[in-house]
This record gives sequence, C-alpha cells and structure tokens, in this order.
Amino acid sequence: MGDQAIGSLRMLESRNIYLERYAYAKQYLSIDWSEQSPTLIVVLPSHNEPDLISSLESIEACLLPQGAVSIVVVINASQNASDALKAFHVETYRHCQEWAVGKRYDYHFILENELPAKHAGVGLARKIGMDEAVRAFDQIGRDGVILCYDADSSCEPNLLQAVEQLFDSDPTIPGCSIHYEHPMSGDLPGGHYTGIIGYELHLRYYIDALQYAGFPYAYQTIGSSMATRASAYMKQGGMNRRKAGEDFYFLHRIIPLGNFKNLSATCIYPSARRSDRVPFGTGKAIGDWLEGGEKPYMTYHPTVFTDLKLFLDQVEILYEQGTEEVVYEGFPAVVRSFVSKELFLKKLKEIKSQSTTGELFVKRFYQWFDGFKVLKYVHHARDTCYPNVTVDEATNWLFTTQGVKSDLWSLEDKLVALRQWDKQWSGPSI
Repeated sequence: MGDQAIGSLRMLESRNIYLERYAYAKQYLSIDWSEQSPTLIVVLPSHNEPDLISSLESIEACLLPQGAVSIVVVINASQNASDALKAFHVETYRHCQEWAVGKRYDYHFILENELPAKHAGVGLARKIGMDEAVRAFDQIGRDGVILCYDADSSCEPNLLQAVEQLFDSDPTIPGCSIHYEHPMSGDLPGGHYTGIIGYELHLRYYIDALQYAGFPYAYQTIGSSMATRASAYMKQGGMNRRKAGEDFYFLHRIIPLGNFKNLSATCIYPSARRSDRVPFGTGKAIGDWLEGGEKPYMTYHPTVFTDLKLFLDQVEILYEQGTEEVVYEGFPAVVRSFVSKELFLKKLKEIKSQSTTGELFVKRFYQWFDGFKVLKYVHHARDTCYPNVTVDEATNWLFTTQGVKSDLWSLEDKLVALRQWDKQWSGPSI
C-alpha cells in the first residue's frame, strides 16, 4: 500500500472516531452527498437574522470555483426562546427554501428551534453545521474544506475561488484566516461606523502588536472569516459550544498545527450593527460603546507588548542557557508576576527534556505559551500595571515601530493603513 493510500486510510479512521465520539449527536441532513460531491462546504449559523437572504445572495454571486460547493445554513434558537422568535425562524426557513430553488450552488437548511438552553449559541450552531460538513466529506471519502461565514456578512465575488486555490496549493495547510473589513459607512446611524472603526482598529492593533512582540501565532480569529480542512477540524476536536469567542478558541487549536495561512486575496465584510445575540464580540462591543456615550475607543497599552517582546526575544536563548534563574530574573516585572518562578522553571526543564533541537524547543515552548496564555498575560498586564489607552494613541505607537509618523492621521486613515499592512503579512516561520 502506497504512502498516499495509507494517509487516506488513516484520515478515514480519524473521521470515524470523531463522528462516533465528538460530533454533535443529532444528524440533521440525510443526503446522498455523492451526487453533489462538494470539495468546499460553507457553514452559516443564523439566529434572529432579519436579512439572511442578502448574505446568501452574496455567496450565490461568487465566481464558480473548480470544485462543487454546498452551503449549510443552521437556523437556530434555544428551547427557551420566545414563540415569536421560533415562528420567525420557521418563516425564515420556508423563505430560504423557496429562494434556493434553481440557484447555482446547493443549499441545505437546518431548522433547530429547540437547542438545549445551557449550550444554545453561536458555538453550538457552528458545530452542528461543521459536523454535518464532516459527515458529508466522510460519506464521499474526501478531506474537503469547511468555510465559516456569518448570516449578516457579505463577501468579494472571488471568495470561493480564493479559498479553493489556497487549500489546493498545499495539502499541508490546516486552516486559514480570511481578510475582513467592516463597513465604514452605510445606512446605519453614524455612531455605529465611528464605533466599528475604533473596534476594528482595536482588533488589528492587538494582532499587529503581538506580531511586533514576536508571537508566532498572531492571527485574526474572526468566526465569519475562517476556513479549515476537515482532517484538521477533526484532529483538534471540532468546534466548541461556546456562546461567544468560539472562533478564538477554535482557531487557536488549529494554528499550532503549523502552516496556518492568512488569506488576503479576497475579503469578507462582517456587519457593523449592534447586537445582543452574543455576550461579547462585534455586535456587543458596538452596543456597549454606543451606550457608554461614544467615548474614544480604548485598547491595550503599548508597554504590554514591549515587555512581552523582551520576554519572547529570549525564547531561543533559553534552549542553550544553563542559568535559567538568571534569565528569569531579567524578565520584565509584569512577566515575572504573570509566570511564577517555580512554574516557569519547572515547565522550562520539562520542555527542554522533550526537545532534541533548538527548533523543537521553540515549537514546544509555544505549545505551552500559546494564544490563550498570551491573552491572559495581556489582561494581567492591563489589570495590574498598564491601564488601557485610546486606539489613537496605541496605533500611533504601532506605526512608530515601522518608522511611520501618524499623529495627524484620522482613525479612518489609520484603519485603511492597517488593513493594507495586514494584507502584506505572510505569517511566521514556526
């Protein structure tokens, strides 16, 4: 049996284990997927969404890729939701089915108005849709791609082609983050757009500041603009059931697999509107900002990241360093207060004992000091040492790290510049 056949067999075995042990227990779609034979499946969770059809029309308008595309829409609500919302979902389901007749792509709609109240939310809805995609690929014996999208987003016409081309270019790519841009103008009240500019600056500043600090897993983690190969999805345990932040926790299990990519050849446009459908995220952030009096948007202090850089700059040295205690004492105070001496030195010795080369040591170090731990450090530094500053001040500092003076730029100009900056970043070598 050749290497490729052995690899395919192992992939099928992992699929069975995932579907048997970790997939959502209920299967919603009873389809002979061999007729459609998709290579790419788009998954959209939809909850109390007034304009779902517009999002679907944006997908429908996409240029045809080489392979077949199917779209799975999960219209969902908690069992504790109001009768009015459930009735709205029933009508949405009916309307979508009528709309989908005769379209170029294959659309499949799941109506689930009785999700367990404890777990109902965007994480579980994504999981239901993504697990249906895994079942589809399992049925046809293909390691296809799952593209996550949102029911209030739109996209560039080349989205499906760009995603297909990226994953076809390298079979070892486990997933990608797709370039996104919130609208900066439109039909919403003006305050929404002022708020979304500040919020997106905060999101981009955080990732760009981590890149400055040398953190190798500094990628955007936006649920409406990410994709993963089915095998990577299963290998890392599938989607979680978090009511918000599911995208961050999911991608930070995929990213450490290596060869994760930024896809900047296309763009997804998430909504700028406020929302109370999730406990945090874009909609909640905009709502809180509007209710807080539309003050200057705040973000993390630059010193949080300059201290982090001083710490991460020493990671490669630690493998050869025989006096770990001396190195530890040289860390910035906020880093020492976050990582206790005993825990750090114990973990360092453990990682060294498992590493035969410096390269392997660095990889294992960041498996420990990962995206979750970095975010905890950032919050620790904010809460104990460095209070938040305005996004205007923070981005001015960020631009100075590149030798650019931006003091007189508007927030809109800064956001446009950061978007272009982020498009050019190819990712770390780890």
